[in-house]
Amino acid sequence: MKELILLRGLPGSGKSTLANAIGGVHFEADMYFVDDNGNYNFEPARIKDAHAWCQNKVKLSMESGVEKIVVSNTFTMEWEMEHYKMLAEANGYRLHSVIVENRHDGVNQHDCPADKVEIMRNRFEIKL
Repeated sequence: MKELILLRGLPGSGKSTLANAIGGVHFEADMYFVDDNGNYNFEPARIKDAHAWCQNKVKLSMESGVEKIVVSNTFTMEWEMEHYKMLAEANGYRLHSVIVENRHDGVNQHDCPADKVEIMRNRFEIKL
């Protein structure tokens, strides 16, 4: 069975680390901001482009038959996963949504400011 695994959580929770442990093909919007030399150059004005890039990478992977795809984004709001849900349904993928908790006091690797992390924490939606 083909699987799409969405990892949700605040910056520093360990989403990327877990994605790598799970295996499969891994994407996250932050990858869009990494240059050819491996430097992370975040541009807030391009965040929509980054998410469109991530969604397109998932779509292309599904179309080529990749068995396991893992996406690690914050996904603080339910609607942020909707496009991935539609892709999974249209391409015959079982969808998993996993919340990654920061139980290890991890520090976010992209230096997201504490005030931004707090905004994300306060708007985090959970649908059980």
